[in-house]
Amino acid sequence: MSKQDIDEIDLKILQLLVENSLQSNKEIGEKVHLTGQAVGARIRKLQDLEIIEGYTLRCNPGKLGLQVSAFITVFMKSADTHTSFQHYIQRTQPIVEAHRISGEGCYLLRVQVPTPMDLNDLLGEMVQFGNYKVNLSIGQLK
Repeated sequence: MSKQDIDEIDLKILQLLVENSLQSNKEIGEKVHLTGQAVGARIRKLQDLEIIEGYTLRCNPGKLGLQVSAFITVFMKSADTHTSFQHYIQRTQPIVEAHRISGEGCYLLRVQVPTPMDLNDLLGEMVQFGNYKVNLSIGQLK
């Protein structure tokens, strides 16, 4: 994909979808001066180009009882444990985001759990793969 495949209207449509993906094509069209059908065609093109990878929902974890948010940097014990750790990440629900990183550590995880004891239990499971460093979130700004 090249920059030529998308134009300013496509970028504006993306911005509007990021702000509120529940907007109808007609509503978006009114803001970018296109018909709803034309907006739909552009959205399909953006999906075909894999610029739009999917749609998500943001929820308030605190209202679901997930009071503790933490960022965990994982330092693997050995190169042999990466595959099994990646499988662990995929099947462990409290891990809501995971990144393979360079620099300090091998992985950066964002986790959400109900209590500090639940975080302790999760860390107890992770120690089989390596060491870790934990940072607790004290408030989300964005």
